[in-house]
Amino acid sequence: MSQGNRLKHWPTILLAVVVAVIMFAVIFTYQVNETESAVITTFGRIEDVVPEPGLHWRWPYPIQDIYRFDKRARCFNGNEGQVEETLTADGQNVLVGVFAVYEITDAASFYKGLVTIENAEKELNVWMRGAKNAAFGRYKFDELINADKDQMKLSEIQDEICEALRKQTASYGITVKTVGINLLNLPPTITENVFARMISERKIVAEKFLAEGKKIAESIRVKADSDAQRLIAEANARAKEIQSQGDAEAATYYGVFTKNPELAMFLRKLDALQKIMRTKTTLIMTTEQAPFDVMRTGAQQAAPAAPQK
Repeated sequence: MSQGNRLKHWPTILLAVVVAVIMFAVIFTYQVNETESAVITTFGRIEDVVPEPGLHWRWPYPIQDIYRFDKRARCFNGNEGQVEETLTADGQNVLVGVFAVYEITDAASFYKGLVTIENAEKELNVWMRGAKNAAFGRYKFDELINADKDQMKLSEIQDEICEALRKQTASYGITVKTVGINLLNLPPTITENVFARMISERKIVAEKFLAEGKKIAESIRVKADSDAQRLIAEANARAKEIQSQGDAEAATYYGVFTKNPELAMFLRKLDALQKIMRTKTTLIMTTEQAPFDVMRTGAQQAAPAAPQK
């Protein structure tokens, strides 16, 4: 073969080499992404080595096979009985829907027990329903629907369902991250009866509060009346004490007045004048009438002298 003929076949040879390399890479290598975990089986037996993300060597099928699983968190609402009636501890029917967020954390255990995501979520659906019914069956209706948030136990119910699912899924390489209640409702057949009962219960509570309020108000009124009577009695006693002291002091002045009645009369007239003339008042009176007779000329000279001690 001449040099020219050999050069003419180089493109074909190069293409064959590239195709061979690509086929070799496809057959003897595999890749694991950052978001995946993988299981390698050799003649159906799971290998102990867990491949890291990247490119790896392998024997071609059927010697070895690769099973990849998405290890990111998945939200599962249930594929059967997503919303179904559940009995509470006091026999009330409620409509409940729950969801679970889970991850595949052990690909080998997951493959051994469940093989595929579809099988896993079928089992998870059954476990979720069982855990949900068991958890809600331990709580009364008033702990699910209540105007007082302190009496509601929905957080505790979610935690119980989550803990139950973690125990059931641990051996299958699944970790349940969280569980939530996405629907809580009443069946139409019992909604009216439940609301009527709730209204009746609220009325009983309201009447209880009103009765307690009236009792407290009556107690306050009785105490106020008692305090008022005590204060009035103390004030009357104090007034009598002051009056007796005044009478005792007045008695000393009465002795003076009995010795000089003219002086007593003069002082009484002055006191009367002071009371009458307290405001701006115009009076036309004769000075012959008491107590204006003290205003006559020379009244001061006519006034009786104070008694000598």
